Amino acid sequence: MNCRSCNTKVNHQILDLGFSPPSNSFLTLEQLSQPEIYFPLRMMFCEHCFLVQIDEFAKHEDIFNHEYHYFSSYSNSWLKHAKDYTEMMIQRFNLNGQHQVIEIASNDGYLLQYFKKKNIPVLGIEPTSNTAQISQNKGIETLVEFFGFKLAKDLVDKNIKADVLLGNNVLAHVPDINDFVSGMKLLLKKDGVITMEFPHLLQLVKNIQFDTIYHEHYSYLSCIAVQELFHRHDLELFDVEELDTHGGSLRIFVKHISDQTKKVSSFVTYILEKEQTYGLNNLKFYNNFQNKVDVVKNNFLDFLLKAAKEQKKVVAYGAAAKGNTFLNYCGVRKDLIQFIIDASPYKQNKFIPGAHIPVYSETLLKETKPDFILILPWNLKSEISTQLSYVGDWDCKFVVAVPELVIF
Repeated sequence: MNCRSCNTKVNHQILDLGFSPPSNSFLTLEQLSQPEIYFPLRMMFCEHCFLVQIDEFAKHEDIFNHEYHYFSSYSNSWLKHAKDYTEMMIQRFNLNGQHQVIEIASNDGYLLQYFKKKNIPVLGIEPTSNTAQISQNKGIETLVEFFGFKLAKDLVDKNIKADVLLGNNVLAHVPDINDFVSGMKLLLKKDGVITMEFPHLLQLVKNIQFDTIYHEHYSYLSCIAVQELFHRHDLELFDVEELDTHGGSLRIFVKHISDQTKKVSSFVTYILEKEQTYGLNNLKFYNNFQNKVDVVKNNFLDFLLKAAKEQKKVVAYGAAAKGNTFLNYCGVRKDLIQFIIDASPYKQNKFIPGAHIPVYSETLLKETKPDFILILPWNLKSEISTQLSYVGDWDCKFVVAVPELVIF
């Protein structure tokens, strides 16, 4: 494969998670008797621009469609994160009703709703029609489109440009990353600001967060790789923040290189030097990643097999994409985890891809009284364990498997 950023031949594999179906392709009971498509899931390293990536075996138009099952508003902590971001941006950049905010991958309006409440004009761009419909129902204008240079040009031709152009956890989802960034360059006003958030590759590797590797994440991003990508399109990082979200993320602030109104923060240099010190631009940094991943898998399977021998009932909470990746790589089926609880009605009474474990509502916990609840979205373990604290009434324990097995 060629690197999706610099187009250089990529030869170095750093992780092989075998074969799995797209992680958000939930199945109905009827679909269980139909063929299911599996794709290779291999992580590759580009020695030229240092982008870590997987190949586009699963096409993005097949993943991000009307049956997409991720709705951002079902996480209270994520809603708070979005609201806090809105307040920070309004204060930092003095935003008001004369400014245009555009969000790429706006999902169900989880974030733009807070700008709208402040009477700041908003526009959402979201390719999945089911989530976009929820956003539109909130009164948020939303285009059901994939973003790229063509859509940016169509908007500019209609005299629509962005003072704030944002994308949370979208850059990793883009197969043609240069077309995407060139569209952002075109759509951004001359003194406008781009902000993007993405899981930080440094934390992914350090903390063995391999379950965040799945087919809708085409790229795994570092500040080093992203800086080179944006520079290629005459855009410049002028600030970076480290966030706790998704196990450790970066929020980057980007401007036109020609924009002299914004000073480049020293924190950009700090993050770049931190990544270089760890060696994210060197293949050696990734050498032992596969072995560490397999240790996590084997320790988790030891726990499940021990629980099964002792006739303990294990269920899971959170039918998130990361959990589906994790269970499929571990080869777990419903003989070891009986069912998964999820708050989203769009996932309930369906089956996760690959493992075919059923997904139900929380009411089933009190009826079945399991001995262990595996928290699959480990980044939300505090929120979830607090929400489910009542399970202690029957001495149920929580389990987290990544980055190491913890029972509490």
